[in-house]
Amino acid sequence: MPASPLAVTAATPSVSLAPLVWLLLLGALLALAPLGWALWRSRGRAPVRRLQALTVLTLFLTFDLMLFGAFTRLTDSGLGCPDWPGCYGQASPVGARAHIAAAQQALPSGPVTHGKAWIEMIHRYLATAVGGLIIVLTVASWVLWRRARAAGAPDAALPIHPWWPTATLLWVCLQGAFGALTVTMKLFPAIVTLHLAGGLVLLVLLCVQAVRHTLAARGASLVPMAAGLRRLLWVVAALLALQVLLGGWVSTNYAVLACTDFPTCQGSWWPRMDFAQGFTLWRPLGLQADGSTIPFAALTAIHYTHRLMAYVVLLALALLAWRLRAEPALRAQARWLAGLALLQLLTGLSNVVFGWPLLAAVLHTGGAAALALVLTWALAASRGVRVARVAVPFHEPQPGRSVRHADAKAAQIRNISA
Repeated sequence: MPASPLAVTAATPSVSLAPLVWLLLLGALLALAPLGWALWRSRGRAPVRRLQALTVLTLFLTFDLMLFGAFTRLTDSGLGCPDWPGCYGQASPVGARAHIAAAQQALPSGPVTHGKAWIEMIHRYLATAVGGLIIVLTVASWVLWRRARAAGAPDAALPIHPWWPTATLLWVCLQGAFGALTVTMKLFPAIVTLHLAGGLVLLVLLCVQAVRHTLAARGASLVPMAAGLRRLLWVVAALLALQVLLGGWVSTNYAVLACTDFPTCQGSWWPRMDFAQGFTLWRPLGLQADGSTIPFAALTAIHYTHRLMAYVVLLALALLAWRLRAEPALRAQARWLAGLALLQLLTGLSNVVFGWPLLAAVLHTGGAAALALVLTWALAASRGVRVARVAVPFHEPQPGRSVRHADAKAAQIRNISA
């Protein structure tokens, strides 16, 4: 099992705002490249189409950012720069070479190395760039909305209200705050898990906007879906959200290798587990609330709970994919759900059987994020409808009528046969 980065070797303030301006400028410069590409690709098109292209691009880059965030966490680079928002008060690891070298020399296997510092700072640069794109998206949405209102167009004429990107902007600011707390609170498991969950919420917000903009660009309408199927879709989404939280709790507590066999755990179908300590939410990494080391039985409880919940989620995804296949307009989502569920099964098994390989672990996080996107895609592209029940009139039988009706039918059959 990888060593938990519990300590920071260099004495440095947790928060140093000196490099903040440089970090924002660098993030803005990084955002200019995808922004320019999106505008160039949609040149000559209507403003709504340009906004759609920018929304889809921002969603794609946010998904990439989440994958890189998983890579940062799984390589133990979360404390590669033990202060925030810079690195030892500098805008990049270049200016912090001496501090990083001293920390690495003091503890070569510790959380601070030159490679980990660069991974951590690149993650911050990319996050700042995505934040810049969301700012542009918000401003452009309000400008387009004001122009539409000035032209007398109703709010319904726009694919989505500008409060959606505004809420997304507020959420990405909250994500930045949790990113800062991840560093300043030394990878506190509850904070890191909430940071992961917040990244999924950000993806969902952007996905809703991207789907609605794309439907409007294609002139397509929402797919009618039976109310029962839509309820199933919401239930599966809730189960996936719970499983993502459990998976984040496994990863942030380094409990992946508490069970190294499958389908049993430690050679037992019900190993020794300490649920009380395992699911004590507010405690430091690797420690109990009283400061003592967390028992191995607690890590086993964390891992095995996630595994048992995985069986439920996989069955629910299989059922949903099978039901969605009956909807011609949603068969693409059904195929994606089936394929991603298989990916999650294979990568989850690889993490256990092959000792938590980095590629499988990153793909496992990416698969969970992709499942959330596909479920959001299906929900945002559909609308619930009630299936009307056809009433069959009931006639009171009259004496002799049934006999005459049967005789008439028999005679008709005889005539056809003849």
